[in-house]
Amino acid sequence: MTIQEAQEKIDGWIKTVGVRYFSELTNMAILTEEVGEVARIMSRKYGEQSFKESDKGKDLGDELADVLWVLLCIANQTGVDMTAALEKNFEKKNIRDASRHKDNEKLQ
Repeated sequence: MTIQEAQEKIDGWIKTVGVRYFSELTNMAILTEEVGEVARIMSRKYGEQSFKESDKGKDLGDELADVLWVLLCIANQTGVDMTAALEKNFEKKNIRDASRHKDNEKLQ
């Protein structure tokens, strides 16, 4: 699935199953909550925190998909074509970081 297809598919789901979009501000709060869930799993799986009983069985992939879902909802609501935005972002990074990382002693 391309990014554009994902944006279209989410838009269709929201308009049929979801009835309508939440407001942009509500979706921003939901995005923050979902990123928190990703952080919770990451800190327990890859960091020093131990799993609570309620955290066991949480799926990182599912939580990342939730983040992407809400992010694409916000993009749809605000008229952002994420394919174009990501391509433009790559261009910016290629210019800005052309030698920055290669010349960074900490990354050698």
